[in-house]
Amino acid sequence: MKDLKHISLRQIVLENGKTIAGLPLTYQHFGQEIGTAPVIVVNHALTGNSNVTDWWSDLIGENKTIDTKSFTVIAFNIPGNGYDDNPENLIGNYRDFTARDIAAFFWKGLEQLSIHSVFAVIGGSLGGGIAWEMAALEPTKINNLIPIATDWKATDWVIANVLIQDKILTNSDDPVSDARLHAMLLYRTPLSLLNRFNRKKSADTFKVENWLLDHGQKLKDRFRLSSYKLMNNLLKTVDITRNRGSFKEIASKITANIHLIAVDSDLFYIPEENIDTLEILRPYKSNVFYHEIESIHGHDAFLIEHRQLSDILETIFSRLGKTISHNN
Repeated sequence: MKDLKHISLRQIVLENGKTIAGLPLTYQHFGQEIGTAPVIVVNHALTGNSNVTDWWSDLIGENKTIDTKSFTVIAFNIPGNGYDDNPENLIGNYRDFTARDIAAFFWKGLEQLSIHSVFAVIGGSLGGGIAWEMAALEPTKINNLIPIATDWKATDWVIANVLIQDKILTNSDDPVSDARLHAMLLYRTPLSLLNRFNRKKSADTFKVENWLLDHGQKLKDRFRLSSYKLMNNLLKTVDITRNRGSFKEIASKITANIHLIAVDSDLFYIPEENIDTLEILRPYKSNVFYHEIESIHGHDAFLIEHRQLSDILETIFSRLGKTISHNN
């Protein structure tokens, strides 16, 4: 795999109190050498990986929105996502791990790279939830927090759908494929499917059925069952207030500029939750901002509407351009 680098984490204590003797953490590094430029950490989504210049190729690279000629970009793999070809039983019981644990792993990895603060942490969906957890763990070490199509907590809707996904993954004869079929309907919208298929058929099958089955097969071909169970379970563990206090208490300690980016048609992480977050933060935090992607495509718009997301990020980075400093 391209430029995959390895870090060994030792004597890890999980949020639930269990201790792990060791855990491999892999990552990829793009752009400038570590220690020579501001650092941007990019967290991948549920079925993603550290190869961010592939799945966000329109956004990250030379002369792109996140310009690798100006920044050091670090992307970690969530341990157990399978991208590093580790054995399936590496992580043990997937229910032992929380998004907060993953955030702690990422900070430990950055520490081993001698990176003690970062210019920005960006993440979409699950990656954005982990970004929130990173900010709560180290509230003064991030200059700019940019969670996209996500939330600082798992809502009842997210928790309910995680349960359905877990049941499919546990009970189905074709678990990864079948779970993906259900998940795709969370990530898109009725209007998105209507716009694309409009009840058209291919032979005796509706094209929308072929599209779903194709997505299921593709994920089955590249994603392990153990990885899917872990990533799915992590979704419901996002909650920066758990065993800590109120959201206001926790968020007030975060010194970063917070840029909330929602999708107007998102059925998974609904924009209203982000707007509520904005309203809670506004009275005592002046550097919080709300941006919205307009799309018929729902949650997946953060991976589809590259131009809109690029425009939003360009606005953010141009605003910050005069204040960029080395934070390594």
